[in-house]
Amino acid sequence: MQFAHDTELALVEAAALVNTVNGSEDQLTDRAALERYLSQHPYSGQRLGTQEELDGVRALRPQLRSVWEAPDRDTAASIVNQILATTDARPYLTRHDQYDWHLHVTEPDAPLSQRIAAEAAMAFLDLIRMDALGRLKICDATDCNDVLVDLSKNQSKRFCATGNCANRMHVAAYRARRRDSHQA
Repeated sequence: MQFAHDTELALVEAAALVNTVNGSEDQLTDRAALERYLSQHPYSGQRLGTQEELDGVRALRPQLRSVWEAPDRDTAASIVNQILATTDARPYLTRHDQYDWHLHVTEPDAPLSQRIAAEAAMAFLDLIRMDALGRLKICDATDCNDVLVDLSKNQSKRFCATGNCANRMHVAAYRARRRDSHQA
């Protein structure tokens, strides 16, 4: 199953934003941290660089995570509808920079948190319509709670994007197999 480029991008960026907080570790503690995040995950439109903007983006994370944690499509749809309503999403086609015609859902001067939320909601909307919410996963590593978007053809991705979790879990499984074979 293939998704439009802007859908995939919005899903990956939503996951990256959710993963900026994990337990007590928060990677968006100040405006400079937000600027670093935005340099890796650019959003079109205005950026104010204010504390209010940072607070708005940080406040999105639990709401976006709730879509990953939704037990079913009905719950996810309710969350997405709420996000769309609060962001006053109004889809329109645009092209800019190197991108051909694609969808934007808020005006470029809307608050950054509204633009991020609306784009994520539209991407989640595609997953719900296509009955593909199973592509939103939480890392299988026992010590990780990061979210991920499985865009693989066979939906077999199990670990977050850092690569550390997959390596750690594979090494632990290998050591357990060796230990078990030596004990037998």
